Amino acid sequence: MPRISLEISLITPAQKQSRAGNRTTAVRWARILRSLGHRVQVAVDYGYEPADLMVALHAWRSSASIQAFRRKHPEAPLVVALTGTDIYRFLASDPEITLRSMALADALVCLHDRVHEAIPERLGDKLCVIYQSALPLSRPREPSQRFFDICVIGHLREEKDPLRTALAARDLPASSRIRVIHLGKAHDQEWAARAEAEMTRNPRYIWRGEVPGWAVRKVFVKARLMVLSSIMEGGANVISEAVVAGVPVIASKIPGSVGLLGDDYTGYYPVGDTAALSRLLRRAEEEADFLADLSRSCAARSPLFTPEAERERWRALLDRLF
Repeated sequence: MPRISLEISLITPAQKQSRAGNRTTAVRWARILRSLGHRVQVAVDYGYEPADLMVALHAWRSSASIQAFRRKHPEAPLVVALTGTDIYRFLASDPEITLRSMALADALVCLHDRVHEAIPERLGDKLCVIYQSALPLSRPREPSQRFFDICVIGHLREEKDPLRTALAARDLPASSRIRVIHLGKAHDQEWAARAEAEMTRNPRYIWRGEVPGWAVRKVFVKARLMVLSSIMEGGANVISEAVVAGVPVIASKIPGSVGLLGDDYTGYYPVGDTAALSRLLRRAEEEADFLADLSRSCAARSPLFTPEAERERWRALLDRLF
């Protein structure tokens, strides 16, 4: 690490009061970088202030700030963090802007270890995997005995396939104790209406809307497992949170989840396959060995997601850049 304290500009497209993943990540990274002895200014846009380093979340959405920083500080290191929409949407739909940001970067931070498969090979040497961390629960888990609670943590928007778990729970046998607890903000009124309609017709589904972090952790205390049903992810922090909390995961088989849980994990189902997800939910409820295997596999991955591990990866990246 450099002995001097760096002035770091940290850019995120998410506004200050947002609970979006990009804002949560930016706040955590700012805390880590400050703990390493640096001064960090978090902003939505770069204002041409002096800085020794820029860290920009989102190659596409932060492209104007990335270009402005490079013009203002042509020799200063620039780190671009690749989000799921960068990797799995904008590289295809708007490659000019996305690739320009990636080319300007000295390092590309990614959040799971399968990103190299999705980007141009010439940029692979810039990649640095920094897994997102989470804190353990402050109290022991006490799963509900009356219900077999399954949590879904994610906003209601297309990329999350947010109602897939509710759909999978519809046709469970009457003897099943499965209940789906969904925490997350509706992207628009249409999604809110769909969630409310699902609650009306599906007694197993409860949507609680957007909640603060402490409420998510409270649900983890009672939940038997978590489902991440996304169509695309850049490396969901909620997987880190569930794993560190001791909550096993069932996930759609996408690179962003395989890159966190491992190739051999047995809790995957094909994206959008309601019947396959329903079968996994039944196995988790009815087969104690299957649920225990998921728990063991998640526990084996948990050292990747500690605050200490994330901090050391940032330390190593700054060592490399300076």
